[in-house]
Amino acid sequence: MESFKVKTGRRAEFVDITAQVQGIVRDSGIGEGVCHIYVPHTTAGLTINENADPAVPADIIAHLEKLVPRSGDYRHAEGNSDSHIKASMMGFSETVLVENGALVLGTWQCLYFCEFDGPRNRTVYVQVIAA
Repeated sequence: MESFKVKTGRRAEFVDITAQVQGIVRDSGIGEGVCHIYVPHTTAGLTINENADPAVPADIIAHLEKLVPRSGDYRHAEGNSDSHIKASMMGFSETVLVENGALVLGTWQCLYFCEFDGPRNRTVYVQVIAA
C-alpha cells in the first residue's frame, strides 16, 4: 500500500489525482489487476468523472451546494455538516481495473479527490492488487 498527500486551497474543490495514482500503479510493476483508492477523511471523498472541461467539476460542486447548503438545520456543532453529507454522497473509495500496467479509465475520465471542508492537507491511500 502506498499513500500521497493532497493539499487543498478552497473549502470545496476537486483535485485531479490521476497522475499520482497512475504513478503508483506503474511503480507497483503489476500489469493486470485492480487498484483501490481510499481517503480516510469524513469531509472529503473520491469520484471518477470528466477532466476535459473544468466546468464539469465546478457544476458538480455548485449543484451539491444546492442539494446540501452550507447552512441549514444541522445538529453537528462544528459547522461542517454539509461537508460530511457531501463526502458521503461522493463516497470514500474507488476501484479501477488495471490493464497493461495502467488504470482503465475512459477517454475523458479522471480520478478526483473531492474536498468539502478545506483548505486542508489530506492523505490518499492506494493499493494495487494483481489479478
